[in-house]
Amino acid sequence: MPEPTDRRYGPAPLPQPRGPVSAAVVEALRLAPHDLPADLGATLAPAGGDPLTDEDLQLTLFLCYELHYRGWTGVADDWEWQPSLLALRARAEAAFEGAVRRLVGPVPAVLPGGVPRALADLVDADDGPSLAAALQRRATLGQFREFATHRSIYHLREADPHSWGLPRLGGPAKAALVEIQMDEYGNGRLDRMHAELFRRTLDRLGLDTGYGVHLDRVPAVTLATNNLMSLFGLHRRLRGALLGHLAAYEMTSSLPNRRYGNGLRRLGLDEVATRFYDEHVEADAVHEQIAAHDLCGGLARTEPALVPDVLFGAAAALAVDRLFATHVLDRWARGETSLRDGGVLNGGTVAAPARLTAAVA
Repeated sequence: MPEPTDRRYGPAPLPQPRGPVSAAVVEALRLAPHDLPADLGATLAPAGGDPLTDEDLQLTLFLCYELHYRGWTGVADDWEWQPSLLALRARAEAAFEGAVRRLVGPVPAVLPGGVPRALADLVDADDGPSLAAALQRRATLGQFREFATHRSIYHLREADPHSWGLPRLGGPAKAALVEIQMDEYGNGRLDRMHAELFRRTLDRLGLDTGYGVHLDRVPAVTLATNNLMSLFGLHRRLRGALLGHLAAYEMTSSLPNRRYGNGLRRLGLDEVATRFYDEHVEADAVHEQIAAHDLCGGLARTEPALVPDVLFGAAAALAVDRLFATHVLDRWARGETSLRDGGVLNGGTVAAPARLTAAVA
């Protein structure tokens, strides 16, 4: 694969390994496609471990999944469908999906017509810690930069995982997904694409805006929030879960994004920095209704057998994001970084680059 001409858009460089399996995958991807040892995944998800926070497993999954997005710098495109790598991915996916299902537990039995209300009930019952409130009211500039670093893994490819659902749907659900995704992609205008808006936020925060450039800095739980979308998006059998996941995101987006924007304003950042969050306040208030009633409600009417999957996907989105928020807030409460590479100084404040300090002075 040729070197990217514009690192803002990918592909990203291969990350540093986090265990024996991810190390073997990184080493293999540097070479021409070839068969991997059949027992390579035997050490994934060791007994007593948690696949959701297992660094080696989550990075292995991310390495495999990214081949279906923008690939990796210097890695041959033919690795995307290499059978032995797909077999390894399937082994990691089984451990990951099993852990998510255990975390979520049983979902309520709901008739197709009750799906929008059931989704609203799941959202209302979510009692996870409010990371958005912390960022609005008391987070330091350094902590907000950490948060943006975590979220860059998703926001710089925002909407892409859910777009895998488009060719797998028909009827009202497909129309609703197209309507939501058009907004996510800026209705065809580069400057209004949500990924581009977030890139400007990163720049205002003094952070590198390259695609995937912060991958080595984020922990397994951050990768898990992203891998969950890819798991749902890349398996047709999980298309209901994919739509439920998107609905949960849209239904829990408007108020948190208002808080994120207000938090940046409190810290002295300008409207360029806050536009990404401000845009979501308005857009997702509309998307919330489309996602619950037209997207998931429409799928439930045409494919009623998928109702449990829709609710599972929504519950999984909430549960895994709750793990992420808990990780971040727990680390901050101890005066530690929520990232993997240190960088937290003076009781939770990360030193900002000079150009950011000047921008908010």
